[in-house]
Amino acid sequence: MAEATHVAQPGAGVTQERRSESTFSRVAKYMGVRLFFLAATIVIGVYLTILIANMGGYVDDIRRGVIREQVGLQVQDDPAFRRLPQEQREALIADLIRVEEERIGLNRPFIVRSFAFLTDALTLNLGRAEQMTSDSGSKQVKLILLERLPATLMMWGFSNLILFFFSLLLALALSRRYGSLLDRAIIAFTPTSSAPAWFYGLLLILIFAAVFRFLPFGGMVDAPPPEDRLLYALNVLKHIILPASAIVISSVFLTTYNWRTFFLIYSSEDYVEMAKAKGLSAREIERRYVLRPTLPTIITGFALLLITLWQGAIILETVFNWPGLGRAYFQAIGLYDTAVIVGNTVIYAYLLAITVFLLDFIYALVDPRVKIGGGERRA
Repeated sequence: MAEATHVAQPGAGVTQERRSESTFSRVAKYMGVRLFFLAATIVIGVYLTILIANMGGYVDDIRRGVIREQVGLQVQDDPAFRRLPQEQREALIADLIRVEEERIGLNRPFIVRSFAFLTDALTLNLGRAEQMTSDSGSKQVKLILLERLPATLMMWGFSNLILFFFSLLLALALSRRYGSLLDRAIIAFTPTSSAPAWFYGLLLILIFAAVFRFLPFGGMVDAPPPEDRLLYALNVLKHIILPASAIVISSVFLTTYNWRTFFLIYSSEDYVEMAKAKGLSAREIERRYVLRPTLPTIITGFALLLITLWQGAIILETVFNWPGLGRAYFQAIGLYDTAVIVGNTVIYAYLLAITVFLLDFIYALVDPRVKIGGGERRA
């Protein structure tokens, strides 16, 4: 009997080794497929952004019109040009227009340049803006975006982190008190989230800035800004109150209602009733049987929240004159500055793809029922 047991052990080791190799190959195959489709999604999304930002090539016609107008004004303002004969003047204007169009690439068809734009965007060669500049005077797109990123992270990140954790904790408390007065009040106020944040921003500006004059109308800091660092920080905090409040008010009821319903669904599962029958405490049941199964969804919501910080709030930042990415994006759209539009979008696409890719592995870490690579989901 002992000899038989000794002979069986090498076979078990080989089986375990083959199983490990199978798991590794499955995970590698899964990662390759996911990366391929994410890369394809990024390429398609960025190229569509290039087409939309350039209006399918119509923006080139706008640029040509601007060039003709600028060259015409330049010729009219120069006395030396005015003394030239009409034919020479027209020929000179045509040459100046041709040189300027060649300088910015308008001499090539848009469809050809669109693929060059795509290559530059995918390699993060964001290039130079056409109209916009950074506060330091640079036309580099990356500097324009990076210069406005801290303001967006400060306002948009601060308010959304408060919104996320506050609504999550409130929803968890409501799931324990289903049907209470507070629970019914949250449900009753949920339709107010149909109004966007900028609507509440205008309302808050009217009340607290125009009527009571407690808070500033907009901007990130007073002009001139305080020189002391502490006073500067307090001044920024004073300016951030209204936009952050607008974001929280516009979403807190709907977000809380969604999380609360989500927790209630898991609280009514059979295994939760079994845990109650075993005499486990409410806190332990909530931690082990409600929060743990919902952890992948909570992590997903938090990760996507962090990614959306890159885009900022376009209309809200414009309403409050907040110098962030959202306002820069709005200005780029108005100026047909496609380099800034595409640069902002391609960075967001990369961040989103990386987040989606990593979330699959995070799910496997926090939820033992999840297997990477198409494995079965254990009950």
